[in-house]
Amino acid sequence: MSETAAAYRVLARKYRPAAFADLIGQEALVRILTNAIRAGRIAHAFMLTGVRGVGKTTTARILARALNCLGPDGSRDGPAEEPCGVCEACTAIAADRHVDVIEMDAASHTGVDDVREIIEAARYRPVSARFKVYIVDEVHMLSRQAFNALLKTLEEPPGHVKFIFATTEIRKVPVTVLSRCQRFDLRRVPAEMLEAHFQGVLAQEGAEIEPEALARIARAADGSVRDGLSMLDQAIAEADGDRIAADAVNEMLGLADRLDIYDLFEALMRGEPAAALARFDEMYRAGADPGLVLQDMAELVHRLTRASVVPTEAEDAALPEAERVRGRKLAEALSLPALTRVWQLVLKGIQEVNAAPSAKPAFEMVLLRIAYAAGLPTPAEAIAQLRFGAPDAAAPQARAEPKPAPGPSADPPPPPPISEEHTS
Repeated sequence: MSETAAAYRVLARKYRPAAFADLIGQEALVRILTNAIRAGRIAHAFMLTGVRGVGKTTTARILARALNCLGPDGSRDGPAEEPCGVCEACTAIAADRHVDVIEMDAASHTGVDDVREIIEAARYRPVSARFKVYIVDEVHMLSRQAFNALLKTLEEPPGHVKFIFATTEIRKVPVTVLSRCQRFDLRRVPAEMLEAHFQGVLAQEGAEIEPEALARIARAADGSVRDGLSMLDQAIAEADGDRIAADAVNEMLGLADRLDIYDLFEALMRGEPAAALARFDEMYRAGADPGLVLQDMAELVHRLTRASVVPTEAEDAALPEAERVRGRKLAEALSLPALTRVWQLVLKGIQEVNAAPSAKPAFEMVLLRIAYAAGLPTPAEAIAQLRFGAPDAAAPQARAEPKPAPGPSADPPPPPPISEEHTS
């Protein structure tokens, strides 16, 4: 193995933020933490929660450096709003070799004995740092006994100890622990912000990418910076020095072209199962994943439903012109009850495809169900047909209009005609 290959660092590690200013999409967290450090109102325990890849562990490490930063000249006597990154404390924490900053993975240290070690060590002052910092990742994996053992120390820790917890499953953390922590919810990073960030990474890496390919990677990242950088790393390797193409990204990620999703959805809404199956066969041969196709379809149904309720949603400038035109036509043609029904079928189909032994047959069964349901009447139309025998909802509505009852000023009905028997 060459020295270059051995020294290579993946993009997710190479471009990991080193300061609060480098965190993207977490403006509220950065503002609160920097203000707290500036004012000296630093909590003794922090709980960072959010989906994978939004920067929980990275934020914990930046906070640990900020708490212990000594400044470029080593004369700082308090925490820094932004770690300098050059002092001994900052470099040691960044290299994960500082003796007073202890990282623990709760997924592999779940027992009460592991927490007991933390409690015992917390009593002693730090060796060289300002604060002894415990970073516990995936804290929700701790056992109930471990959480209980931690409660007293967490409520009244020594002044030289700070706890920073990170979790993706905040609901699994006991309320007794949450009440003792300052909680921060890290948000998913918007796709537009991810695109701008990835474009900067590509510029530094000397790589080029088609705009549509970049947009697809940002959407597939689903708000996770780390996931997006991993996909971008893979796309750069796949392009091998050439410009990264949208088709290559689709094949790499198992995505279907956005217009293919529209073609498939329109065939289903026309009630043409054979055309829908044929269209999916082409997509499947091109590398589309059935589960991802259903997720894209769910996203399309959601967007069309919003556009039918709020027409201006159909003019989203982030969408290509072809998608805007087709989306607007579909939103105008499909009723809200029909879209709601398709939404339920797609959601159930996602569960079935994920649970099925083979995804493709399960997906095709979902397509057939949606195609045949497209021709069925809505509940309101079915009730109207049963009640009035009308073929559609418009006719029974016309028949169902009640005739106005004669009021007090209405003319009385004419008397019945008098027969000749009575006149004779």
